[in-house]
Amino acid sequence: MTKQILFIISLAITLGIFSFSVKRLWAFFKLTKPSYPINNIGARISHTLDVAFGQTKIFRKPVIGLMHALVFWGFLVITLGSIEIVIDGAFGLERSFAFTGWFYDVVMGSGDVFALLIIVFIKAFSLRRSILRIKRFSGVEMSSKSYWDAQIALGFIGLLMLSLLAFNVGYISNHPNGYEGVYPVSAVLVDIINMNLGWIQEPGWWIHILLIFVFANYLPYSKHFHVFLSVPNVFLANLEPLTKYPNLESITKEVKLMLDPEAAYDENEEVARFGVKDVQDVSWKNYMDSLACTQCGGRCTDVCPANITGKLLSPRKIFVDLRKRMDDLGPLAVKGKEDGKSLLRDYITEEELWACTTCNACAQECPIDISHPNLIMDMRRYLVMEEAAAPTELNAMFSNIENNGAPWQFSKEDRLKWTEG
Repeated sequence: MTKQILFIISLAITLGIFSFSVKRLWAFFKLTKPSYPINNIGARISHTLDVAFGQTKIFRKPVIGLMHALVFWGFLVITLGSIEIVIDGAFGLERSFAFTGWFYDVVMGSGDVFALLIIVFIKAFSLRRSILRIKRFSGVEMSSKSYWDAQIALGFIGLLMLSLLAFNVGYISNHPNGYEGVYPVSAVLVDIINMNLGWIQEPGWWIHILLIFVFANYLPYSKHFHVFLSVPNVFLANLEPLTKYPNLESITKEVKLMLDPEAAYDENEEVARFGVKDVQDVSWKNYMDSLACTQCGGRCTDVCPANITGKLLSPRKIFVDLRKRMDDLGPLAVKGKEDGKSLLRDYITEEELWACTTCNACAQECPIDISHPNLIMDMRRYLVMEEAAAPTELNAMFSNIENNGAPWQFSKEDRLKWTEG
């Protein structure tokens, strides 16, 4: 009973802190603008099974992709075991899912194997970061805080797996005449160690579940929040072709008003801003992308032709900066205050935005379907339509279109002169 009470108290504290974090993020989401409609649920489910659960984009780098996919699939299986632990703790039970028979054996057995694999892969990921110094893991947006954030998350995951194996080893030792489930790795460890390790069951159980509780409340403030958001982000992804950029509703409305002689402006209506200047102008999906971004893989920046040729643009930085800006402004904005800064220029420069070729290589490569060019285009729209702050070459083209009806500096009467002679 004492164990059950302590567990319920721990669970209540965990849920309370997590609810506070969710409430904080929800307040930030309310600052953003609407996005595209979420429809075609069947296609979204199919896409999620392929990209999120199938991890198909990850396999473009086969070796590291397989390692990451195994870690992901292992987490899915181990999560089922964690749910059982929560139910057991709350109701004072033991192995409450054992009634599922062969399914329970499959889940427990694969979870036991995955725990060992994840420990090995996590160590490899950590060494890869600290020793190999892969170029795409670095950048102006990747601070020392980001590096240690990654190492802390990897440490949490490693300890979770170690505590799970310890719990399983203790459980097997305490049931020499038979036990529920199958534990290929833990059973071998018990045979190798060849001594009674039953005492480790309770510490292993408590360490494992408390680590889950602490990790769950650490993630909303970590770049590894993608543990929660990657699958929903893929499900909510824009299913339109990558090269299709949506029209701004505010612009469409303005044009219709101009073309309709009977239309009249509503003087009480708030004047819409064209494009994106600050986080209040981005869509909720843009902000969700920034939260789901792993900030570490850098696959988007790795394939960006602008970045490869030495230009300032890093697609990853765009969304790292968006999240940072919301973290800085959000607490003030929900109170109706400002800080005199903006996402544009104070965080993201014009040079970065105009370096983008809109080739969509970054969006194509992103394992969780973040669309970087859409946000970049919206910030360009603000520069052009609100400030007329386009590069000189584009301003010349705009003038030609206005004066000549074409991008070139020749009048309509001179267009066919090239055919003469």
